[in-house]
This record gives sequence, C-alpha cells and structure tokens, in this order.
Amino acid sequence: MKTSIATVSISGDLREKLAAIAAAGFDGVEIFENDFLAFDGTPAEVGRMVREHGLEITLFQPFRDFEGMPEPQRARTFDRAERKFDLMAELGTDLMLICSNVSPLALGGIDRAAADLRELGERAAKRGLRVGYEALAWGRHVSDHRDAWEIVRRADHPNVGLILDSFHTLAREIDADTIRSIPGDRIFIVQLADAPRLAMDLLSWSRHYRNMPGEGDLPVTAFMRAVAATGYAGPLSLEIFNDQFRGGSPRTIAVDGRRSLLNLMDEVRREEPAVAIAVPDMPPRVSVERVEFIEFATSEEEATELGRMLSTLGFSPRARHRSKDVVLWRQGPERSGINIVINTEREGLAHSSHLVHGANAYAMGIRVADAAATVTRARILGAEPFEQRHGPGELSIPAIRGVGGGVIYFIDGGELSRVWDIEFEALAQPEEQDAGLLAIDHIAQTMNYEEMLTWVLFYTSILKTRKLPMVDVVDPGGLVRSQVVEADGGALRLTLNGAENRKTLAGHFLAESFGSTVQHLAFASADIFRSADRVRSLGFRPLEISPNYYDDLEARLGLEPELTGRMRAANILYDRDGDGEYFQFYSGNYGEGFFFEIVERRGGYRGYGAVNAPFRIAAQKRALRPKGMPKA
Repeated sequence: MKTSIATVSISGDLREKLAAIAAAGFDGVEIFENDFLAFDGTPAEVGRMVREHGLEITLFQPFRDFEGMPEPQRARTFDRAERKFDLMAELGTDLMLICSNVSPLALGGIDRAAADLRELGERAAKRGLRVGYEALAWGRHVSDHRDAWEIVRRADHPNVGLILDSFHTLAREIDADTIRSIPGDRIFIVQLADAPRLAMDLLSWSRHYRNMPGEGDLPVTAFMRAVAATGYAGPLSLEIFNDQFRGGSPRTIAVDGRRSLLNLMDEVRREEPAVAIAVPDMPPRVSVERVEFIEFATSEEEATELGRMLSTLGFSPRARHRSKDVVLWRQGPERSGINIVINTEREGLAHSSHLVHGANAYAMGIRVADAAATVTRARILGAEPFEQRHGPGELSIPAIRGVGGGVIYFIDGGELSRVWDIEFEALAQPEEQDAGLLAIDHIAQTMNYEEMLTWVLFYTSILKTRKLPMVDVVDPGGLVRSQVVEADGGALRLTLNGAENRKTLAGHFLAESFGSTVQHLAFASADIFRSADRVRSLGFRPLEISPNYYDDLEARLGLEPELTGRMRAANILYDRDGDGEYFQFYSGNYGEGFFFEIVERRGGYRGYGAVNAPFRIAAQKRALRPKGMPKA
C-alpha cells in the first residue's frame, strides 16, 4: 500500500510541506496547483525536490471545468490541458485529476463528456500520461461516482480512469457498496477524507471541515472496504481541506495523516478478510481493563500539599519506591483500588516535566490485555516509544509518549502486574481512612482546541476505544469543546477539553501550566452521600456551589426537597438522562486549576454532567487565587 497526501492538506510553503510529508513516512504527494504556483522554483526544481525527499508525485490537481463545454470554450479547455501536460512532464508525474464541471456554460450528457475524455486520453497517451475523472459532490451535471464511472466506461480509453474521493460519495450519502462493481484497474487513485456531520452546503462543508479518516463521522471504513473489494492496488491519498489544519503544525498534521491511513487499512483488513490488502502487520487495537495509576511530578513542597489533599479524600501513603523519590498513595484494595503516584525525583522525565509545567499529572498507567502488543501497534502508527533508565530489580514497563509530551505506561497480567510488590516497599499503615472511592471514573485532559483531533485519533487508533459526539461546555469566558474517548464498560474514560482562549478556566490552566496535560481526575463512589460525609470528616473542603443552582434544580426536574437539601448541604450537583442519574462534587483548585471530582453513576447513566459545567466553572473561577497572591 502506497500512502500519499495532497499538499493542500497541511500548512506551510511547499518546502515545509514536503519536508513534513517525508518525515511522516508517506510514499507520495499530490501537488495541488496553488502550492506550485506560489512556489518560486521551476517545475523541474519542484520535481527534483520531491524526489530528493524520497517521494513520488502521485497526482497533479485539479484541472477544472473541462468536459461538456460548448465552442469556443471547448477548444480552449484542450489548449489548457496541453499546457498542464507540459508542466506534468517537467514535474515528473503522469496523472492529472479532472473534476466534474461546475461551470454554468457546461452542457450535460454522458456521451458528450465521454467523448471529451476519450479525446483527452488520446492526447495524454501520446505523452505517456493519464487523466483521472472525479465526480464533485456539487458538480453541475455529474455529482455521483456512478455517473463518473459510466462516463469513464464509455470513454473506453486505457489512459482515462476514475478517481474516487470518499467525501464526495459519503457526503451525498451514496451507497459505498456500489463501488464494488467497478474494476479495480480502472480506478487510478483513491482520495480519502472524513468530516463531522454538519448541516451546511456541500461546497462549504468540503472546503473547510474535512479531517483525517477516523476523526469525523463519515463511514470511511465502509467506503474503503468497497474500494478494496474491487482489487484496487494503487495509492491511498489524503485530500483534506480544513481551516484548522492550515494553521497547524505541518509535521503534526502529516503524522496524523499517515496514522489515520494505517489505522483505516488495518480496520479494512480485519473487516474484509477475503481481500488481500498490503498494510503493515500490526496487532489489533488492544482492550483496556482499567486505569492502573496516575503519576504526578512535583517538588517536595508541592508533594506535601498534594498529599494533604489526597488525605482528605481518603487516600493514604502505602509504599515507597525502593530506589527513587516516589511514593504510592492508594485507596481501596491492592489489586483493584485507586493508585496515585507522587514523583519528586530530581532527574529524568518527571523532573523535566515539573520544570516545564510545574506540579502536574504527567503520566498514566493503563492495564491492557497485552502491553507489548499495545506498544508495537502504537509504534507502527507513529507513536514514540518511551524508555527511561531503570535500576537493578526494576521492571521495564512498556510505554509511549503521549500527544502532550507525557507518558502512557501499559501493564498487563504478567510480571508487570506485580510492579507494586517488586519496585515498592510497604509503609507502616495508618488508621484506615477509606472514603468509599472505588476507581478512576474518568480523566480530563486539556489542550488547545486545534489539537483535539490529534488526541482523539491517537487514542482511538491505538486502543480499543470509541469517541462520543463533541459537546460545547459553556464557560463565562467562552466556549470549551469537549469530546469523550471511552473503552467498553467505562474501563477507560477520557474527556478531552479543547480551549480556544485563555479567558476560560481550561485556557487559564493551559497558559499557567505551559501546555496540555491532565486537568482533573474523577473518582467513582458507590454512595456519594456517604463519601461526602466521610471526606468532610477528614477535612475536605468541597467547591462551593451557588444556592441558586439548587432552587432551579428542584423546580426544573421536580426533585424531592429532601434530596436537593442533602445535595445543597454537600455541594453535590446532579444530572440525569433516559438511562440513569449522576451525582458529582468537586475539590477546590490545586495549583493553577487542577482539581478532583467525586461522582456516582446510578442506573445506566453514560454522560459526564456537562449541563453542570457552567455552574462548576463559575464557582472555580471565584475560588482561583488572584495573580501574585502566595499560596495559603
């Protein structure tokens, strides 16, 4: 399988784009005409630059408003095509994309279009070139790949083929299985793009909101399964028009692109086993069993402050690392409780993370079915493996670098599951102070909004997880976009919160912590009222919620006054859906906006209390330490 990407898909000038595309591991590149026109070198220099990067030019595009034109415009289109053929010869590519005509002058008729393409095919053949015809979703007369294929079929020329684009088919909700009857050797290239479901005109949707396969809502896997069934063996190329990507990091977007293609084709290979697909052999996405631990990087002073907060939540220090300044705090049973690690080392990644971000949750450990297989898959998909020096008797725990620069460790049921026994020495146990917290319900990670798609693709391509629809969280300072990635049964729940400005609480946290990281941890309780009473007795100070919230809650949802009275007394917020109920309360801020949450899910509640976010955020902003004020 050859992977390719159109230069229009990423930001930068042509030199920057080619460097990023090559570094990401692509085999080829589509040269989008505007990128060439803006470049100050000759076609021959561009072709040489592409080849020096180890790439090939898979396509030159687009050639617009060609077929079905009346005279004298028809003659001019052929003259234009000849000039583009000259350019292609200098670039060193043999395939040009012709998109279906959108000109108001265009005449309809499949036979007329086929005759034009056949004549152009004759001219291309004399130069050793090919032309591919694509149906634009908003084409004047041709907007369906079935019509485009009929035109190519009737043109009946070996140098004229079909170009398929997943967006143009799926945005119009055309049955992708109709592709299966097209001979694979008559498809010259396949372009892939996903997109969120939006109610807007097709042209605007296509030009501004496409994204990588797996980042949107279109059934791209079903489309590609149909293509694979034809026997098509040519390049798979990304053509992404996205305003956000145009301002993003070329290297990040290019890495995302190749990751999306490899993940897509791995899915197709598993769902269409009868079809031979040349894709790197990789383990399947691995099932998640639970969050094993969260690790904080802190100074000694900050560790004391964090320890005090954990104590009020019912945690206690259970063990110390045998050779490092690392302490394990736990609540609940050894094999199934919540593990929080506090690292105050003066060297290594934890220390580096602390120097950059201050106290932060820089690492997480995830228990999976197969740790080594997870890292193997992640590495093939472009993730950076992580390995740090370990001393005698310490385990080498498989790990990768996360998108934000942190670390994700993977632990399975083998020797790795004994890490707490092997690497840690038990501490004298204080009096039991358990608050009834059972597990990590979810982990909230905050990033700039333009990074969110990268995070979503990273998690969903490596782990057996799915993404939920994006929701808007209303902050008094603006909107925060939130998207959940979760594993079956809630074994892993990640809420990814994209900040668009620093006036929001999430934006403030990003600015003050100098980058993306975990902003809050939510712990699950079996009885939130019991947990609230218990942590209060341990000195916990909950985030104070406005009394107005409870008056409205009682009236809006018809709750019993006794229940709202108990919630008001404990600063507990409430939500419900068709499946169940959700109770939640929060700690105050630790540092510049990190906080803890305690939740109880009753029935089959699947959400995260998004409706309560404005009231929680308003309370947190009231509690933020004024800039320049020392810690209490």
